[in-house]
Amino acid sequence: MQREIHHWHSPRLDKNMEAAVYGHYGFALLMFPTAAADYLEYERFGVIDAIAPFIDAGKVKVFSINSINNESWLNNRMHPRHKAIRHQQFNGYVSEEVVPFIRTHCQGPVPIITTGASFGALHGANTLFRRPDLIDGCIAMSGCYDLKDYTDGYWDEDVYFNSPMDYLPNLNDEHLLGLLRAKKHIHFVSGQGSYEKPSSSTDIGRILASKGIPHEIDLWGPDVNHDWPWWRKMLPHYLGTKF
Repeated sequence: MQREIHHWHSPRLDKNMEAAVYGHYGFALLMFPTAAADYLEYERFGVIDAIAPFIDAGKVKVFSINSINNESWLNNRMHPRHKAIRHQQFNGYVSEEVVPFIRTHCQGPVPIITTGASFGALHGANTLFRRPDLIDGCIAMSGCYDLKDYTDGYWDEDVYFNSPMDYLPNLNDEHLLGLLRAKKHIHFVSGQGSYEKPSSSTDIGRILASKGIPHEIDLWGPDVNHDWPWWRKMLPHYLGTKF
């Protein structure tokens, strides 16, 4: 498997940011880490090995980026307003730096599908819903799509516009809705075991259905926990059966 490590100084985040790239061809899979983890998390926990057959076959090219969650919502020493500002800066980093990097690395426009587990699922889904002009779909695993679950009661406009459970019900922009309604790959998957919250997926599904946005809600069994062994099964299942 072709593997590259890239990094650059992000002007939006004012720090060095790394990205791992796996593969040589295929649509782009943009991976967001869980919680306060880094760009090599999916490699360390065996997810890259689990999807290696699809990478080696040229079906997918994987871009795993760093997070700054420990500089925003997971940093209890920051004022919530500053957390929200940092979160918005990360959004700009993804749309204005990572997406152009993917296009350059792939030598042209390719479909970009976001994915992630837990907090990474929120980032992946939020990126799609905010920028359907840039992102072509998502595979969101075991996520919660209400940002307020991470804000300890803080609320402002930036929280609202990064919390799909809040802004999607009020989304009436026909241009954005048209882009979302044209997507073929909006997948929400969750277990029903320990530390999972399947209602997060069903709740977002009801909102998407009310807006006429095609999607899939896939609830796995009560033995499926919020843990890596299951995410190592979920992602290859979707790459193998849906793409």
